[in-house]
Amino acid sequence: MNAKGKVHKYLDNVDTDVIIPARYLNSSEPSELAAHCMEDIDKDFVNNVKQGDIMVARNNFGCGSSREHAPIAIKASGIGCVIAATFARIFYRNAINIGLPIMECPEAAENINDGDEVEVDFDTGIIKDITNGKEFKAEPFPEFIKEIINKNGLMNSLK
Repeated sequence: MNAKGKVHKYLDNVDTDVIIPARYLNSSEPSELAAHCMEDIDKDFVNNVKQGDIMVARNNFGCGSSREHAPIAIKASGIGCVIAATFARIFYRNAINIGLPIMECPEAAENINDGDEVEVDFDTGIIKDITNGKEFKAEPFPEFIKEIINKNGLMNSLK
């Protein structure tokens, strides 16, 4: 399993209300959520994101509420992986449950820049910043998480 794409970089404490503002929570339709993903801190995100791009953030990504709408909005927008120094625990599990690959790697979160081209190998945990030539090591996914992500979410992996 791999992801490769352009980086959309954010800082600390990106909460679920910023990822998908509460005013759009009357829908659970992934495409509708994706249309408003990150709009309160990055109005151009939805116009610039391409399928397979990588989201990078620093500490406490996904803090706030426990709603699954936030990882659904990110995944539906086309993001292939989220890399952060740390994740809020509920967001981390919600992301895995809906099949959004996420990796914790403080060094990558600090050194990767907005617009860089990055490649992630989920089997080895290697994160390569193709733009600056740096390589980082995150913890690779255990087999059971790879299965959930490969099957596009927990509910699909139970079938």
